Amino acid sequence: MIAAAVAATSWVLSILGGVLLIISAVGLLRMPDLYTRMQAAGIIDTLGFLLVLGGLALQAEFGAITLRLALIAFFILITAPVAMHALCLVARRHKTEEKEI
Repeated sequence: MIAAAVAATSWVLSILGGVLLIISAVGLLRMPDLYTRMQAAGIIDTLGFLLVLGGLALQAEFGAITLRLALIAFFILITAPVAMHALCLVARRHKTEEKEI
């Protein structure tokens, strides 16, 4: 009974994370300017990856794989927002104008 609940929760987390990653990809194409595109890429991708990694961690039994997934999640949680912040600072410093695609 508990194994079925863990498997169902894992699938829900993985599917929800995948949907968020697809929404983020669409946001990169559809958002009007550079800064909102960076927000779609930075915030939604981070949450999507964390949900997918959480679903994978529930599928794996506690051990080395779960520890590695937790380290990957921590690395993504730290580096993705910092990278988006750095890109925004560089774009603002160079007064980057949005070009029509």
